[in-house]
Amino acid sequence: MHEIFSEPGRVQAILDFESALAVAQARTGVIPSGAAAIIARHASVDRFDLDMIRADAENAGNIAIPVVRELRRRVAGEDAAAADYVHWGATSQDAMDTGLVLQIRRGASSLGSDATQLCDSLFRLAERHAATPVLGRTWLQAAVPITFGLVVAGWLDGLERATDRLSRAAADASVVQLGGAAGSLSSLGEKGSAVTAALATELQLQVPAIPWHTQRDRITAMGASVAMLIAALAKMARDISLSMQTEIDELSEPVSPGRGTSSSMPHKHNPVACAVALAAGLRAPALVAVLFGAMPQEYQRGLGGWQAEWSTLPELFTIAADSMRHMSTAVGGLVVKAPRMRQNIEALQGLAMAEQATLALAPSLGRVLAHNVVEAASGKAVEQHRHLRDVLGADPEVTKHLSAAALDEAFALDASIKASERLVRRMLAERRAGV
Repeated sequence: MHEIFSEPGRVQAILDFESALAVAQARTGVIPSGAAAIIARHASVDRFDLDMIRADAENAGNIAIPVVRELRRRVAGEDAAAADYVHWGATSQDAMDTGLVLQIRRGASSLGSDATQLCDSLFRLAERHAATPVLGRTWLQAAVPITFGLVVAGWLDGLERATDRLSRAAADASVVQLGGAAGSLSSLGEKGSAVTAALATELQLQVPAIPWHTQRDRITAMGASVAMLIAALAKMARDISLSMQTEIDELSEPVSPGRGTSSSMPHKHNPVACAVALAAGLRAPALVAVLFGAMPQEYQRGLGGWQAEWSTLPELFTIAADSMRHMSTAVGGLVVKAPRMRQNIEALQGLAMAEQATLALAPSLGRVLAHNVVEAASGKAVEQHRHLRDVLGADPEVTKHLSAAALDEAFALDASIKASERLVRRMLAERRAGV
């Protein structure tokens, strides 16, 4: 991702536009085919002095102007007449916007490929732990037993939708930009639409209904979709890091020499991959806000808003790729401590089964009264350090309606997680079938 959005990557994307523009104009009879061939031959970043271009861009206002100037100079060295046709009828924003679209396409493809691999890893993890009991937690408090497979299936579901959203946004953003000085293509006369279509074909992009110099919704939507992908990864990181807390100790990032160590506390194993993903999750909303703030651009060419995109969108892609890399490592070697998960449920002495006990009593007492009875018993269990099953078993109001066997069934852990397991296996079956 650094390579795609690097300075050489940006310059080459601009040169790809210039080369394709010349070819498209030759095909539509706007410039000589010989000139197009010469322009294309010189449109390689390896031939350019990037230090000089960077310095010139400071005064020019954008990097496309010195790139075009240098391309024209290099073409003139071979054929002075051909140099006149460099950047024919285009403006610098045409080159930069289309170049950015080419970078977006590559960046989204890379992210999508990595996300698909991570989804496959999550699928296997969910399948392996479809029936592994773990304590569900709501508002950071103990809730009811579920399965770890259900947790992972949730991660998978979120990541798959984020990946699909990314793909759709990239496809929507894959449009060529060619508008000329003020978005009217007046310099190309009647050939404007034909050149645009030929340029789009050459770059394998779509033809927009109209040039979009100050209509930045596609760019903003692209950034928002990348941020949603970052958020899906951060959600995974949040759950894993919380489960790595010493007091919970249900999960662990991969263990290897030097990984997650502390400079002062030898016993620690820190969630380093999660830290990267969570940091990215904190940065992404502010970056997307820049793109939204940049949308109302002035007249036919924007001042300041357009420029704000230049570093913002690449940064989103880069932190997304970094987050993806780290979370792929974390998930690929995730240590799942199933015995500890079961131990944490049992440590609650039946409190995690309070809802099941309420449902068992509800047909006889009604939902509200059953809830009140179990709530009171739960308070007594905590106060007296007793198992909730024992407290309920000693309550005549309960034993009048539930036999000992029925109470045992209400507190059976394996039975209580069957619903979670069914959800996981159904989802995985649908994914396997491509539903």
